[in-house]
Parts: sequence; C-alpha cells; structure tokens
Amino acid sequence: MSSWIIYTIGFVAQLLFSGRLLVQWMLSEKSKKIVTPSLFWKLSLLASFLLFVYGYLRDDFAIMLGQALTYYIYIRNLQLQGEWKKANKILQIFLLIFPIIIVIYGYNNGEYDVEKLFRNNAIPLWLLILGIVAQIIFTLRFIYQWMYSEKHKSSELPVGFWRMSVVGAALILTYAILRHDPVLFVGHCAGLIIYIRNIFIWKKQLHGATEKE
Repeated sequence: MSSWIIYTIGFVAQLLFSGRLLVQWMLSEKSKKIVTPSLFWKLSLLASFLLFVYGYLRDDFAIMLGQALTYYIYIRNLQLQGEWKKANKILQIFLLIFPIIIVIYGYNNGEYDVEKLFRNNAIPLWLLILGIVAQIIFTLRFIYQWMYSEKHKSSELPVGFWRMSVVGAALILTYAILRHDPVLFVGHCAGLIIYIRNIFIWKKQLHGATEKE
C-alpha cells in the first residue's frame, strides 16, 4: 500500500481524536465545568479503529498496543451512557471483533510476525521501548477513567485523567519527534493544549464550588 494512503488514514484518525477534544473542550467552556458528551466516545472509537489500522500498516507495535488497550474502554463508556445499544447489531459485532480479526490476520503460517514488529529497522529497540512506555502511560489514563466511571456508575472525565494525559502526550510527542512521525506529532500537539486547559477548567470549577460552600 502506498505511503500517502497510510498517512492519510493516520491523519484522519488524529483529526477525529482532535475533534473529540474540541467538542469536549467547547462544551466544557460553555458549561464552566468538565463535561463528557457521548460524541467524545463515538469519535474516540472511530479514531481508534483507524489508528489501529495505521499502526498495523506502519509495523508500529507501540501504536497498535496503545489503541488495543483503549478500544474496549471507549465501547464500555458508550454502554454506560446508554449509546452503545442504539447502534446497529451488525456494527456492534464488527466493532467488537475487529481488533481480534487484525491480530489473526497478522499471523503468518500460525506464527505472529514478532520479528517484524519488534525488530523493525526503522525503529531502534530503545526508541520502540520509549514508544511502548509512552503509550502505556497514556493508556493508563483511560483505565483510571474507566475505573472511576464504574465506581460512580456514569461516564466521567475526572481531573486525574487530564493530568495523566499531559504526561503521556509529552512522552508520545518525544517519541513522534525521534520517530519522525508527523501523524503522532500533529495529533498530540493539539491535544496537549486542551489537556492543560481542562485542568484549568477543573480548578475554576473546584474554586467555584468552594466559594458556594
């Protein structure tokens, strides 16, 4: 597959990720508090779908790992908001088994191309490790968000989510610069600004609540 098609898939995914943040940010600014619209999770799921494909096409295990870890959390949040059951049943099944299909497709005569993923000449081992660590930290924010939402029985984006987003995005930006990956660089530059802004919105929200008391 030509590189421009691969990069197009990646950029579309990052545009969707940025779009979800813009929607969430604008609604939060309007409400003067952090809100979690269902569109945030719908765009997240679609973007994750595309970025997983992008990571596979670029033989980039760090990207694939990051998306695999968050993909089903997006679906769970849609379930908590009651939006998942509104989707077409065929679409639900396809989205649920999609990552599994990719993994099975990645097998070559019964043996997964570990050599291809972990010994990519374009990615030195130390850089791959940096990318994996960055993706794991970035992904932990959604695990934290998922546990927080399960505890409160509602889909929410707590301040801890945004703090972890800042740390993870900074590390991924470092990886993107060293990897010369414009897709990751553009996507996380825009996101980092919004993550920081949400922390400030939370502080104002907390300060306002304290004054009322």
